[in-house]
Amino acid sequence: MTRYLSLALGAQQPLFGQSIQELERASGRPSADIRLSSEMMQQVRTKVMELGLDPEDTTGPELYGALQSRLGRDEVKVRQALGLADDVTSTDILAAVTKYLNNHEVTSICFALKAAVARKLLKKKIPKAAMKKLGYRSFDSMLKHETPAAIYTAAVIAEAPSWHKTFREQYAKLQSSDFEQRKMSVEYPRSKRWTELAQSFVAGSRHNIMSFKELGAVVVLPIEAKVDGLAIASLLLTLHYMNDIRTYSSFAKLQQVKPSFGKTIQQAAFEEPMTSANLAGQPVPWKVIQRYYGRMKASFHPEVFEPQVQPEDLQWHDAEAVLAELEPSLAFWMHTQYACMLHDDQPVSLNILDVALSYCNHLCFSDRIVHFVREHLWHELMSRYLHQENLEAAVHQQLSRDLLDDIALAEI
Repeated sequence: MTRYLSLALGAQQPLFGQSIQELERASGRPSADIRLSSEMMQQVRTKVMELGLDPEDTTGPELYGALQSRLGRDEVKVRQALGLADDVTSTDILAAVTKYLNNHEVTSICFALKAAVARKLLKKKIPKAAMKKLGYRSFDSMLKHETPAAIYTAAVIAEAPSWHKTFREQYAKLQSSDFEQRKMSVEYPRSKRWTELAQSFVAGSRHNIMSFKELGAVVVLPIEAKVDGLAIASLLLTLHYMNDIRTYSSFAKLQQVKPSFGKTIQQAAFEEPMTSANLAGQPVPWKVIQRYYGRMKASFHPEVFEPQVQPEDLQWHDAEAVLAELEPSLAFWMHTQYACMLHDDQPVSLNILDVALSYCNHLCFSDRIVHFVREHLWHELMSRYLHQENLEAAVHQQLSRDLLDDIALAEI
């Protein structure tokens, strides 16, 4: 079973097997790897049957083809649920997705950089190339007509790496007072200038959605070309980035007592935030903590997180559940985030985001995307071991000790 997980994750052996053995030993041998593997295999069998295939002899290419067909049919249903006509444009699809998410409870409160502070940072390092691309003669005019998140987006597209390096260095001096509690947002700038700016970038990068965790904002770039699967893919990616914002938000709140607050949140804005805790030698990403307590609300320990982080800060929204709420028949995709079949020792993902991105890009079987199923599988495996009482207590102790050390340093 460890070999099955290793192949699904693309993990390096024998290191992966040794890590699992250590986790098993440290947690009292709950056989979490075996249980997870068995659940995955059963889930795949169930979904293969729901697709009208025989789980005994379905090949990887056959499953992939069936999933792609299913995604195409579900795209039609999602567009209808959003009130879109058959001849709808990509621009209208993205507008409908943005409106739906901004009106949904999934756009929750987050801990984000104040708009005034974001503008101040931009004034210190004006994105002149972005300003020119958007047709502004002065930066003050740009600040008046564009949100900070939109300007950040234009800078990502237009500015040189040297600009980004200098701009990011400013983050190291940020204080917790530069942040505030506010609702996260999904923005969709779509003027003629924005469409022109986005066109070559989207064509080259093959994505049109950007996340700025420190701003609590997701920015959707306009697309004029017809894109198959656009409604589902844009919904899923935006929801994925919203969970990233929640993760950054709760992590930043927990860092408020750190004397090195600025440097810590600077690093977390551009890299996955990590905790000081580990599971049997394995470092624990903050995203694992976020997902774990987002689902295991009864396990929340105030002494570890409060007063900086409250239970509501550790929310996690499964994108599949949001889709099923919009269109009930899409419940097919629920509980498949970390499900995959092995074909020639390589995973065939049932994760809907992997399937949707493969569908949008018309990828053949050999080029299929498996990134998100691997990420979810690894985090699920870590969560299974974190759920063991002794390991959970050990992680709590490490986090509490780290927090107390930071408080002591701050008082010196």
